[in-house]
Amino acid sequence: MLLADPPVVVLDEATAESGPQTRALLQGALARVTAGRTSVVVAHRLEQARQADRVLVLRGGEVAEQGTHDELLAAGGEYAALWAAYHRARPGGCAPVSP
Repeated sequence: MLLADPPVVVLDEATAESGPQTRALLQGALARVTAGRTSVVVAHRLEQARQADRVLVLRGGEVAEQGTHDELLAAGGEYAALWAAYHRARPGGCAPVSP
């Protein structure tokens, strides 16, 4: 719940310590809270980045890559490598071939 109606919302690891069920509930609530607002979401969970209008990949405090999830996968850079590693580490252990 927001106590004000801010035009910008900043969320830093908002779902970091939540389990899968709680995370799903939080993500739904956050989607409603951020609708129609500029939102800056700091996330290490790549599933959250997939939903963003624009993804920034930071390296050494500077923007290394930026674009949509699909654009960054197609570019084959750091984000694509992280996405592939993320999927290899999940149960089933295979990286998706396409976005």
